[in-house]
Amino acid sequence: MIDLLSDTVTLPTQEMRQAMSHAKVGDAGYGEDPTLSRLEALAAEMLGKDDAAFMTSGCQGNLAALLAHCPRGHEVIVGDRSDLYDFEAGSVSAVGGLVMHPVLTEPDGQLSLDNLRAAIRNKSDYQCAPPGVIVLENPHCQRGGRVLPASYIKEVRALANEHGLPLHLDGARIFNAAIASKRAAAEIAEDFDSIMFSLSKGLAAPFGSMVCGPRPFIERVRRYRKLLGGGLRQAGFMASAGIVALQTMVGRLIEDHRRAHLLAETIRDIPGISLEPPVIETNMVFFRLEQQGLSTPNFLAALSERGVRMGTLREGLVRAVVHYLVSDDDVEATATAIRSVLQAESR
Repeated sequence: MIDLLSDTVTLPTQEMRQAMSHAKVGDAGYGEDPTLSRLEALAAEMLGKDDAAFMTSGCQGNLAALLAHCPRGHEVIVGDRSDLYDFEAGSVSAVGGLVMHPVLTEPDGQLSLDNLRAAIRNKSDYQCAPPGVIVLENPHCQRGGRVLPASYIKEVRALANEHGLPLHLDGARIFNAAIASKRAAAEIAEDFDSIMFSLSKGLAAPFGSMVCGPRPFIERVRRYRKLLGGGLRQAGFMASAGIVALQTMVGRLIEDHRRAHLLAETIRDIPGISLEPPVIETNMVFFRLEQQGLSTPNFLAALSERGVRMGTLREGLVRAVVHYLVSDDDVEATATAIRSVLQAESR
């Protein structure tokens, strides 16, 4: 099966497995796991921040970061098509006691400055939940892996400063954004107070995400990590794979981007589909089904019968995510399978 459902389906490399089997560990609850400490120091260095905390997941990482930024009852200003808003089980509100304030997500993943300004309520208005934090996503998953321009991020940073608000980045795939924009991840992160990124997507580690930021902030994040059930013991077994991921998997992401471009160009002119967005910037290819009578579930089932798995985030729109287990031959076979399904359904 050629599995393009997500880059979360990646399996750890042999080097990661070996690192896990030989990891030096201790009780992380007492700060005595040397491998975990190495991972956190490495992540902080790569993101240009003072400190970092290893989290069980991106959902837990975002939640702990937002709790560390603002008190319960405050608003999280976030895109209405963000993963945080749509796919993190409502944890920010249900567990964190924070109020989601969704803002229209533009086709390129940006939240317009005018809409952000309108979302920032007057702190003295007792009838409204006060603003607590602004969240951006980069690259933006539901907008096809689009990368936010540096100039736009600086404008949002200035707006956040104007209102005394922290700026958090859901950067689950920040290294994809860095590769696509030909910038270091630390350059992207410099305008944010905090960043969450995933180890278990394109970087292929089996577990975990990181939250990076100033040291006092990260100490609060660690407290919330404990509160949320993330008090790990011999975390070094998993942290060792994360170290290998950061040391060996970041540079090769350019291959995933190349193959995503290749897939997009190979299927662009197939009748019955249209790329959405037509611009491919990272490792994701989205396309809309335009063939009459062909539902998304039926298309995906027929594709699976031909040995290719993809997914959808909403009806009519199919997503393919390229990762290190996908080869050039797999890309060609995928295009052939898509063409076969559409031809069969048009008869």
